[in-house]
Amino acid sequence: MLKKITTLFISFSVLLIVVACAGTSEQSLSSPASTTSRDLASFIPNVASHTCYDRNSEPYISVVDAHMHPRPFGGPAVPFAEMNDYFNNTGVRFAIYFGIGQVLEVDSTCTYYLDCPGTKALPSIKNDFANAMQYDIYRDTHENKDVHIVLSMSFPDLAHPEHVVELIHLYDKEFPGMFKWAGELNVIKQALLKNGHEPATIDSIDKWAGFMKILRERNIPVTLHSDLGNDKDPTKFVYLMKHILKQYPDNKIIWAHMGLSKELATMDPAIHIKIMKSALDENSNLMLDTSWRVLYDTYFFKPEVEKQYIAFFNEYSDRILNGTDFVASRSKTFEPRKRSCHLLQQPKALYLKVFLEH
Repeated sequence: MLKKITTLFISFSVLLIVVACAGTSEQSLSSPASTTSRDLASFIPNVASHTCYDRNSEPYISVVDAHMHPRPFGGPAVPFAEMNDYFNNTGVRFAIYFGIGQVLEVDSTCTYYLDCPGTKALPSIKNDFANAMQYDIYRDTHENKDVHIVLSMSFPDLAHPEHVVELIHLYDKEFPGMFKWAGELNVIKQALLKNGHEPATIDSIDKWAGFMKILRERNIPVTLHSDLGNDKDPTKFVYLMKHILKQYPDNKIIWAHMGLSKELATMDPAIHIKIMKSALDENSNLMLDTSWRVLYDTYFFKPEVEKQYIAFFNEYSDRILNGTDFVASRSKTFEPRKRSCHLLQQPKALYLKVFLEH
């Protein structure tokens, strides 16, 4: 029997410990799976009756969604209570609630930025505030509280960070102690360039010092979307993340989607994995998230590629966060959410034992 206990998550209000203790059989990303029967209470720490994950009888679907957006870029969202039903129906017990920091123009009828190039989608506090107000109601009144939600600040404009500290203090005043994560923040997101997105620069990254100090002091992780490059130049933007990690080595940083995107669909997996390994080895506070079904559709679905990532994820299992990148537009139904949960899991799933801080 193999037993390995490693600290995985990064103190916000939840601390995750990876516990693998049953065999070494591998499961494919495309393997069938049901959802967990474990409720939130089963993750309370120091309870002798808690049993170890059984790889043969329990599903590989993660109980954690470390990357999801409960509000869309524009238009109505899935109601809060219904969204939490989605979590329960897919076995998710812990979710990080990212706002959509880039909100489409008020007078736009568009709900997805790629459908309306030329329509501005710019950083805003709107979705964070909406999430916090809905969460506050849920926290006080929702009968079925079997999902632990972590609110995340998604408003910072990384190209123009001058007012970020001031706005964090506004959040402190309006929602004291409620925001314990930051992200998803866009360093460079090529898909948004036609909607007014302005990428961060070396100069603007250096100006993050004020708000990164606050995040560091509060032990708040930050999830950054930073494209590696594109099919024409796969490593075009790697220098930006390298500079971020050099400037802020003591901040807990999560590299969203492992730097992949729709614009980078043909990268050699071996080269990609080499870049990720190097970044992890050189930066002890860096983690990766495997969210967004684009990763599956362009890389993981190929058996020969999947094997390479399985080996990588196993080697760095305490540095990988699962997520779906589900955007809860009212135009969507439960099925896309369910599909994302099944596709975007760490291939050789470990049992995630979660300890709630009291």
